Amino acid sequence: MTGLITKIKRYRDKYNMTQKELADRVHVRRETIVRLEQGKYNPSLKLAADIAKVFDTTIENIFSYEDQEKTASDSTEKE
Repeated sequence: MTGLITKIKRYRDKYNMTQKELADRVHVRRETIVRLEQGKYNPSLKLAADIAKVFDTTIENIFSYEDQEKTASDSTEKE
C-alpha cells in the first residue's frame, strides 16, 4: 500500500488561509483541496507546483510519498 502525505493544512494554517482561498489561488474547487488534505486525491504535477508556489516553498516540502508496506515491513524486521 502506498500513500501521498500532504502538509497542505499545516501550510494553510501558517498562512492563515482557508481552503476556499487556496482553491481560488490555484484555480480549483474547494472540494479538491479538501480531498487533497484527506489523502483521497493525488494532484497533477502542475497543481502541486501551483500550491507550492502559493506557499513560497517546494513541492517536496508539501508532498511526500510513502510506501506503507515497506514501512510496515521495516518496523517488523526491527522487532
